[in-house]
Amino acid sequence: MAWNEPGNKGNDPWGNKGGNGNDKGPPDLDEVFRNLAKRFGGGKGKGPSGNAFGSISLLIALGIALTVWAASGFYTVKEAERGVALRFGEYIGEVDPGLHWRPTFIDAVFPVDVQTVRSIPAAGSMLTADENVVKVELDVQYRVTNPYAFIFSAVDANESLREATDSALRYVVGHNTMDDILTTGRDKIRTDTWEEIERILEPYNLGLSVVDVNFLPARPPEEVKAAFDDAIAAQEDEQRFIREAEAYAREIEPKARGTVQRMSQQASAYKQREILEAEGKVARFEKLLPEYKMAPEVTRKRLYIDTMQQVLSSSNKVLIDAKNSGNMMYLPIDKLMENKRPATNTSATTTQSQPQINSTNTVSQNSMQFDGRQSRAQRSRQGRE
Repeated sequence: MAWNEPGNKGNDPWGNKGGNGNDKGPPDLDEVFRNLAKRFGGGKGKGPSGNAFGSISLLIALGIALTVWAASGFYTVKEAERGVALRFGEYIGEVDPGLHWRPTFIDAVFPVDVQTVRSIPAAGSMLTADENVVKVELDVQYRVTNPYAFIFSAVDANESLREATDSALRYVVGHNTMDDILTTGRDKIRTDTWEEIERILEPYNLGLSVVDVNFLPARPPEEVKAAFDDAIAAQEDEQRFIREAEAYAREIEPKARGTVQRMSQQASAYKQREILEAEGKVARFEKLLPEYKMAPEVTRKRLYIDTMQQVLSSSNKVLIDAKNSGNMMYLPIDKLMENKRPATNTSATTTQSQPQINSTNTVSQNSMQFDGRQSRAQRSRQGRE
């Protein structure tokens, strides 16, 4: 019951008894000071000297109290802190680091660390989108950016951040599958959780900012941990095989491109060679045609001899006319050459090429001798006729 309510028979704050109608009101300030002077020694004498001594004592006491009050107003704000200054509970500004003074009982300063990166953990067993239970651990790092909002926007900004982190983590985990949480989707989950925390904290204006979000390795339930370990190992093997295949492709592709380029150049060279050979044959034919028209028989024989020389030059068999007897003798020169052929290819080529040239010359000479005898025989028959 309040002191001034009807029926209150207790004492009021100024020592007046209630209920009897003798309400004297608040005490006089002069009387209060006189009572204080008496307590400090002014009541021992009743003359002017006693009043003077009491006044001096009162002034000394007031000076000491004022000195203590002034000295108690000095305070220091550390380098990593910022002070939140209040005057009679009203925010008046932010205090920078250093030595400052405030009037005690009038102003109040609350220092807040704004440079240290703080951390809040969050963990728990959560349900994924594919209805699996996974144990997730998260660590949120943050820094205070607005000291006044950090102190007075919420009852406990740290607890508000912890609850927002737990809510954001459960929301993100509930929208992802267990395989993504345990393996490939960890970076995406970390980013989504960070964005969700900032979205939740924005309307509360807690005066802090999230610096980083560390998504610790998630673990499946112990009952199925072995199966999940096998699945993770299989996925790692898959990635390893893919990288090996890519490395093999990077190794083979330049070789294949080089082979294609070489074959293309060879085909181009073959094309140019065939074109040049054809043009050469055309040019030779154009030069040979007038000669053939002038002397057909001689040109025909010369073409025959040249053709036979080209054909027989690649043959290892040699035909020899034995003294115009008409009997042809066959010598297996190729067999003899194989028995006497050296081990090196260069010597074999040299040894083989000489008999070919000799055999070709021999065939050409025999053919010319045969043609000469045939011409003399024809002339003799014509003379007899």
